[in-house]
Amino acid sequence: MAAAERRPLTSRLRDKLIAHRGPGLHVAVDEGHGPTVVLVHGIASSYVTFENVIPLLQADHRVIAVDLLGFGASPAPPDARFSLDEHVEYLERTLAGLELPEPFVLVGHSMGALISARYAARRSSELKGLVLVSPPVYLPPDIVGDPVDRAAMSLYRRVYDFLRRKRSFTLRNAAVLARMSPIKNAFEVSERNWEAFVLSLQNAIETQTTVTDVAAVDVPIEVIYGTLDPFLVPGGLRIIERMRHVTVHRIGGGDHLIRPPMARVIATAVESFTSPAGSHREAGLSGGA
Repeated sequence: MAAAERRPLTSRLRDKLIAHRGPGLHVAVDEGHGPTVVLVHGIASSYVTFENVIPLLQADHRVIAVDLLGFGASPAPPDARFSLDEHVEYLERTLAGLELPEPFVLVGHSMGALISARYAARRSSELKGLVLVSPPVYLPPDIVGDPVDRAAMSLYRRVYDFLRRKRSFTLRNAAVLARMSPIKNAFEVSERNWEAFVLSLQNAIETQTTVTDVAAVDVPIEVIYGTLDPFLVPGGLRIIERMRHVTVHRIGGGDHLIRPPMARVIATAVESFTSPAGSHREAGLSGGA
């Protein structure tokens, strides 16, 4: 059977219908041959988030990297609410248009991890595996029992509310952080993407369903994050870490950016899903706890 025929007919027909809904996301990278890997960046960024990952995968994989709705070179429709469902819908539309021939590995970073988890919860049959990198898993503070975690959840919400209300402050300090980043253009909050930033923050990160999405995924999941990541709350991570189909890898000294040590762990996680051996548990990821 030809490669394009490997997916069930119902899935291929559904994707054709989705692809006709309208324009999708900007596909910034579609290179290489072999098992397919799709890379989804986070808020206030673009495909350049993965600049340290892509070279590690290109030799043996087809690597696809998109710009999310409202970021990079992707469209920002004037009526967009930039909700988690809307981000997922545009990702579905884009991948449907590419007519991927077989199950692929989905990798999401930061907000992209939340989007990828929702996508995977809906479409597990299309995936070989899911890799969640630096996922900001937040819960409503009033349902968190641990007082430290509850305080942390509340603090993040107050900070995000402050950033939305203080536009000039946020834009000015975002520009400073962007200049300091070792990955050029990995962080951008500007007048151009302000609406996408504030609405994604509110409607995709603060209003999220990651815990239940991860629980609903039917393929193995690798979670990778740095021990010094300032955007992660231990309480949310502990819940998904204890799920049976989740394996966790902590990068000592790592922060929120995908620097070379984290990139190597991500590449190994991807290869564990796509290697001929077929057992990602046996791949032996380096750099984990």
